[in-house]
Amino acid sequence: MTKTTGETKGKTDIFENIYALSKRRGFIYPGSEIYGGLAGTWDYGPLGAELKRNLKNEFWKFAVWERDDVVGLDASIIMNPKVWEASGHLESFSDPLAECKKCHHRFRADKIKENKCPDCGGELTKAKKFNLMVETYLGVIEDEKQKTYLRGEITQGVHVNFKNIVSSTRVKLPFGVAQVGKAFRNEITPGQFTFRSREFEQMEIQFYTKPDADISMEWFEYWKKERMNWYVSLGMKERNLRFHKHGKDELAHYAKAAFDIEYNAGGEWKEMEGIHNRGDWDLRRHGEYSKTDMAYFDEETKEKFLPWIIETSGGVDRAALFFLIDAFFEEKTGDREFRIVLKLHPKLAPYKAAVFPLLANKPELVKLARSIYKDLKKEWMVAWDERGNIGKRYRAQDEAGTPFCVTVDFDSLEKNDITVRDRDTMKQERIKIGELKEWMKEKLQ
Repeated sequence: MTKTTGETKGKTDIFENIYALSKRRGFIYPGSEIYGGLAGTWDYGPLGAELKRNLKNEFWKFAVWERDDVVGLDASIIMNPKVWEASGHLESFSDPLAECKKCHHRFRADKIKENKCPDCGGELTKAKKFNLMVETYLGVIEDEKQKTYLRGEITQGVHVNFKNIVSSTRVKLPFGVAQVGKAFRNEITPGQFTFRSREFEQMEIQFYTKPDADISMEWFEYWKKERMNWYVSLGMKERNLRFHKHGKDELAHYAKAAFDIEYNAGGEWKEMEGIHNRGDWDLRRHGEYSKTDMAYFDEETKEKFLPWIIETSGGVDRAALFFLIDAFFEEKTGDREFRIVLKLHPKLAPYKAAVFPLLANKPELVKLARSIYKDLKKEWMVAWDERGNIGKRYRAQDEAGTPFCVTVDFDSLEKNDITVRDRDTMKQERIKIGELKEWMKEKLQ
């Protein structure tokens, strides 16, 4: 009988456990590791790349494919630097930075209670404003290169294209624009694995409404529920999720209202996605700085106005991290045996199934298993494994989050069926080879 011993023993343990598992099984590696790494950068391995792709695909289905009122966009990472003046990033996008006079380590001053270095106890310098935008330069002639920035958020690419989207797609209010893409921040203190990184990916919806407080707040509440339900629909435990309302001292300069969806990461609540009522801040500012009329013309009422914006802004990397944490279990399977298993939702699991020949030195078993593997690969990402004994193969796939393991044995040659083992229950059942694909389609919904 399987007994769950619990997901973690504390907030430190869970990040260490997930880091170790991620590197061991090919989810996430430290960036540039053979050169000593680069703080705040991470590389996604074979399984991590699949997990992120599945996560982004599910978001795109939810936001664009399944809705009539949201369209998609993929804006440039590098934009005219005036975009960041208009958005307020060059003026307001900063953290207070303090440096230790002894060890020269740097810290966010607003996170330190005393004027003392957490690392060596040395005295800290007076806090200075530190802009988070990552600078870059464009041009072929060294002295004539133009200074610009890698985008600090993907949001502004939507708003600067507002008129293009309206004129080219004929969308009508209320409507949204979804985007998934990379952003960059010169974080002072990257840390807690991939939670705070210098290069990261966002998934957002910018939803435009009439400039009416009641209407915008109705949509604000609607999107709060939709985004929370999306995480739950992909298997995240409701008890590990909550809303955090921003107080007046927390509100961003553009926000009329803001809530975070937070995840309980081993006892510490952490921001995963923000839902914001941005008012007309973005369109108004881009209109002023670009000298462009950003107003929307309502053909029914014959009115011109600047729409208000409801934003849902989630981190792909943070969501991937929290889905890994949420799915992580250590289970006792016997008096002296236990297993580590990732109970990922089948839609997110990197491999949907793994195919094994019972014995790798029996050509007839390998041949049949290979044919099943190749057939399943036409529909899904599937693993092949013929190393070691069957028990070790099961354990490896449990750690990878693979929902089903398909084993070809000697009975398969005579009866044309196989054994399918369920990751979560470890129960096994015999299924006819010809019925396997339909069986999996039903299970993977």
